[in-house]
Amino acid sequence: MSFEREVFPDAQAAAAACARHIAIQLQRALAARPQATLAVSGGHTPKLMFPSLTQLAVDWSRIHLFFVDERCVPPDDDASNYKLARENLLAHASIPDANVHRIAGEKEPGDAARGYSEAIQQFFRLAAGAMPQFDVVQCGMGPDGHTASLFPGDPLVSDRKGIAAAVYAPQFRQWRVTLLPGPLLAARHILYLVSGDDKAEMVRTVFHEAIDPRKHPAQLAFENPEGATWFIDQAAAKLLDP
Repeated sequence: MSFEREVFPDAQAAAAACARHIAIQLQRALAARPQATLAVSGGHTPKLMFPSLTQLAVDWSRIHLFFVDERCVPPDDDASNYKLARENLLAHASIPDANVHRIAGEKEPGDAARGYSEAIQQFFRLAAGAMPQFDVVQCGMGPDGHTASLFPGDPLVSDRKGIAAAVYAPQFRQWRVTLLPGPLLAARHILYLVSGDDKAEMVRTVFHEAIDPRKHPAQLAFENPEGATWFIDQAAAKLLDP
C-alpha cells in the first residue's frame, strides 16, 4: 500500500498543512488544465482548514467545488456540509456560484443521490460505467473508522460501480448522501485530515491491522492507486508506532 503520513502538534497545524497540500495540487492541476476539481468533507477539522485554504494562492475562479458527502438537511441547516463550506470557504474564496456543485440535501435521499450522480456524470462527461477523476478529494475519518458517509459493515463500502448513494446512519438517526468508493479510488489525490484523541485507537487500527475496508472503511485510502496523504494531529496519532 502507498501512503504518506505526517503528524502535527495539534489540529490547527494539521489543518493548515492539509490546506497547503491541497493548494499545491490544485495549482499543479490548473497548470495542466483550464479548471480543477476539489471535493471536500464536513466536520470540525475542515472548518479549521477552510480559512487557511482561502489565504493561499489558488485561482478560485477556475475551481469546481464538490462534496464528499452531505447530511439530508436543507442548505441553511447548521448540520449542512454545504453551509459549513459556504461560511468558511466560499464566503472568502471567489469560486463562482456555477462552479459549486452541492448535494441537494433538502430532497428525498434517493432523489438527492441520483441528482448528484447525474450532475457529476454530466460535468465530467462520463461514459456509462466510468468514474469521475477529481483532482483532489479531502476526506476525514470517524472514531468508528467511517470515511465519507461509508460506515463499517455497510454493503456500500464494496460498491465500486456507483458514483453516489443515499445511506441511513442509525447511530446519527440521519439520512446522508455520499460518494461511493469508485470516485474515491479514482481521485488523482486523496487526502485524509484526522484529529482528536477519540480517533487514536482507530488511527492505530487503520495503519497497523489487516486491510479490511468493510470493517474499517477509512482503509479504502490504501486502495487508491495514486496513494493517499494523511495529515494527523498528535492526539490522534499517539498510539502509532514511532
